[in-house]
Amino acid sequence: MRSKLFVPGARPELFAKAWAGEADAVSFDLEDSVPAEGKAEARVQVAAFLRAQQSRDLRRTVIVRTNALDTPHFEPDVLAIAGSSVDLINLPKIERVEDVLAAVRVLERVEAVHALTRPLRLLVNIETPQALRFAAGLARAHPRVAGLQLGLGDLFEPLGIDRYDTANVHATMLAVRMAAGEAGVFACDGAFTNVRDLAAFRAEAAMARRLGYIGKSCIHPSQVPLANEVFRASAEELAEAQRVVAAARMAEAQGRAAFVLDGRMIDTPFVRRAEAIIAGASGAGMGEQDTHS
Repeated sequence: MRSKLFVPGARPELFAKAWAGEADAVSFDLEDSVPAEGKAEARVQVAAFLRAQQSRDLRRTVIVRTNALDTPHFEPDVLAIAGSSVDLINLPKIERVEDVLAAVRVLERVEAVHALTRPLRLLVNIETPQALRFAAGLARAHPRVAGLQLGLGDLFEPLGIDRYDTANVHATMLAVRMAAGEAGVFACDGAFTNVRDLAAFRAEAAMARRLGYIGKSCIHPSQVPLANEVFRASAEELAEAQRVVAAARMAEAQGRAAFVLDGRMIDTPFVRRAEAIIAGASGAGMGEQDTHS
């Protein structure tokens, strides 16, 4: 999931264009981009579009950002989209483990109503100070949590923190990535709102990749190719990963768990990283950690 394109739920004229684009994931938004009076109509439009795609070859991850758990819209959102082609429910404004568990109970009720056999999974937003403080607990609150998504706008703006100071961004990215790592789930970077500054978008995406994020959120189609490029393993990276994996197999056959390759000591963590690069390059889903439960 190198790129995740947000699509406003109140703009059905954009759905097909986003679906046909280059993004690895399309995230239909029922929350911030939809005014209160348009919530019901947006969920109907999104649900109808997704059901219409079910018979088609799906080569992307499908995400729906619902309204917050403490609003009257959350359960109707889930009811509307359950049974469609949705892979992940993106949960906004989550702060406590109890919030995650409450959301899971709603999912279980809805799945029972629809007789669903494939459980809906959760992408939990980290966008408040409390959520950041308890991020690892949120990530491991339930096996349905597939990953964490960073939301810097909601996190920084109310506190007067400079969103474009790279030191601030790096510190927060690292904290969320470590929390996700502790729980064994993926971390996805949030949006960069200045759609005209593609160079800054690329730089922030590159920072996220160096920190082990699987991809970046995009709010405009022009950002998607950049995210795909930044999070795509280069030919050199792929070749090096293949060499590491091949050498690891030879070492294993010789009864060795660690070995030296080109003067570097290689053991299990390095081999796992190489395997993840190879899996990502072959298009293996949303990333090596996404299937962790």
